[in-house]
Amino acid sequence: MNLHEYQAKRLFADYGLPVLPGKPATTVDEAVTNATALGGTAWLVKAQVHAGGRGKAGGVKFVKSLDEVRAAAKALLGTQLVTHQSGPGGQPVHCVLIDTAAQIAHELYLSAVVDRASKRITFMASRAGGMDIEEVAATTPEKIFTVQVEPVLGLQDYQTRRLGFALELDEAQRKQLTVILKGLYRLFIDKDLSLVEINPLAILTDGSLAALDGKINLDDNALYRQSIADWRDPTQEDEKERRAKEFDLNYVTLDGNIACMVNGAGLAMATMDIVKLSGGEPANFLDVGGGTTAARVAEAFKIICSDPNVKAILVNIFGGIVRCDLIATGIITAVKEVGVSVPIVVRLEGTNVDEGKQMLAESGLAITSAEDLGDAALKVVRAAGGAK
Repeated sequence: MNLHEYQAKRLFADYGLPVLPGKPATTVDEAVTNATALGGTAWLVKAQVHAGGRGKAGGVKFVKSLDEVRAAAKALLGTQLVTHQSGPGGQPVHCVLIDTAAQIAHELYLSAVVDRASKRITFMASRAGGMDIEEVAATTPEKIFTVQVEPVLGLQDYQTRRLGFALELDEAQRKQLTVILKGLYRLFIDKDLSLVEINPLAILTDGSLAALDGKINLDDNALYRQSIADWRDPTQEDEKERRAKEFDLNYVTLDGNIACMVNGAGLAMATMDIVKLSGGEPANFLDVGGGTTAARVAEAFKIICSDPNVKAILVNIFGGIVRCDLIATGIITAVKEVGVSVPIVVRLEGTNVDEGKQMLAESGLAITSAEDLGDAALKVVRAAGGAK
């Protein structure tokens, strides 16, 4: 689950991180009112979307008058913002953040992530803030400094000092960085985060530090115990992916025309690879899980069929936890209920596979059985209109 910048900054403030005053607005009039309440003579109007690269895409506007605030908010609200991290259709802008303009002397980068290899929360910092950290990592990796936190001991003072010296901060700034890092670590643990990023963490002209931007990702598996789960913005999520989550289906939209329904993430990846190798283009990644039921299969078909690009469906199920004859019953029930109009190719393997195939053959539905995955891929590519 992702948070908007204004939500991230709200959490930063709760955990003692320095942030500049700012207020979200969902209407043009509210944006002007917020700017008036903040005071000053310069503001930033920032589109609130779940995608990076907003500045380069025109989603962050520097303004110097209330008329410019109104114009900037009007230009952003209700539009689709396309960035290098969004899809080609962009992300809808339903909210803007009116931020106080900062006097910046230098921009730093700071983040914390879960490093799966070391099983540690890892802090990353760099003097090269305010730009794509991926580019910095690829071209000048020596500019990125890391510390890994031992979970039993927690973040230690010597680690915060190490990052402070690496970032070339003076003594007062190093002390402030220690407060920031320890606040971030508590936030990370308390809210079950998987990523927190501040880019930039600015050195202001008065020498102090301030978080001028914020990105937070929460671990979906822990949302049941987090009150901020209510902060989720479904408008920023793909509608099909959102519906899939409600039924515990793992779904990701892709650009092809062959839908794949598989049980098991590894098998789903292999299925997409073989479809691609056979000349087709997968329309999605869809893992229905090991405990497949007729209801979940039916919902999976509904989600698949809501994609107008889908020209054929490949169902690749291994009957281990659930028998193939029960899977076949679920497929038949789902196809009848949903009214699937595109060709369907089914490859079953596992317990009671012969019974399952027989049920599909006698169903009277336009379902083509395949002997193996290679055969299934070739058949579904042909059914979709041939290789692209």
